[in-house]
Amino acid sequence: MRKYLLPESGNFYKANLHCHTSISDGRKTPEQVKEIYKSLGYSVVAYTDHDVLIPHNDLCDDEFVALNAFEVETNENKPLPFEHIKTCHICFIALEQDNIVQPLWHRTGYLFANAPKHRSEVTFDDSEPDYVRVYSGEKQSEMMKTGRDKGFFVTYNHPTWSIENYNDYINYEGMHAFEMFNGSCIACGFDDYNPRVYDDLLRAGKKIYCIGADDNHNGAELGSRYCDSGVAYTVIKAPELKYRTITKALEDGNFYASEGPEIYELWYEDGYVHIKCSGADSISCMYAIRKAGVVFSENDIPVYEATFDIPQNCGYFRITVTDKHGKHACTNAYFVEDLLK
Repeated sequence: MRKYLLPESGNFYKANLHCHTSISDGRKTPEQVKEIYKSLGYSVVAYTDHDVLIPHNDLCDDEFVALNAFEVETNENKPLPFEHIKTCHICFIALEQDNIVQPLWHRTGYLFANAPKHRSEVTFDDSEPDYVRVYSGEKQSEMMKTGRDKGFFVTYNHPTWSIENYNDYINYEGMHAFEMFNGSCIACGFDDYNPRVYDDLLRAGKKIYCIGADDNHNGAELGSRYCDSGVAYTVIKAPELKYRTITKALEDGNFYASEGPEIYELWYEDGYVHIKCSGADSISCMYAIRKAGVVFSENDIPVYEATFDIPQNCGYFRITVTDKHGKHACTNAYFVEDLLK
């Protein structure tokens, strides 16, 4: 029986799930960010300004959904310059449009850049004590789980830029997804394409998704190779462009991450996974075990589809489409035990 891993019906919507504006440390206003991303073919932007959850429901229309969100950062407590210490950044995207109460709030601490100007605009639970951030696996997990419990889609961001390694991120519990690509970091020269991190987390039993996001601050002109808008993104498949429909698709994993290649169809049937995509130099399949599959283009003829066998004992599989420019599109990981239910 055919089981669609991306829904058979629905529409594809291009989304940036990590974005900064002049409310925190970005250079563009929320309205300007909307226009930039609409001009790039996006339908969805999560406004994840640092440390302040500011609703942007006024920006939503029939062609654009603004997701209400925020990002927190926790730094290693060491007497060193910032560039030398580890940091953990987490985004929280409200699943419901009217969920504007910010969890993990501190009444006097943590805000920087322009965010202090917006402190009074934040809604928080006044019965809760100030949340004190501590850099540890236990406390980052506590933050992730709190965000999840409070109705947010939780992502772990740019591990390469954060100079975190296996011993750090393997302790994190409670994320829905992590950033396979971070566009701003890539535009700055960091190798924040993170397939090995994804496999580390998956092989540790964490059933999480992967996203692409810009983390844009817009310090360079649109069209420049240094511009951090439109570098990496998430393509969501959903029945319609409505706030809750989009966040429900995120919860259900109905999306893929990309730097450029497109994935059109993805399904599992009778022990095989099938994919159809834009013209590619290669399509590869990774598993939890020491097994891989690949289809290469030959004689400069692109490949547009592939089929891979899925052994019942392979744990999980995930597929990567790579174009002739070395850009990737990555599916989420799918666990065989879930497909066989």
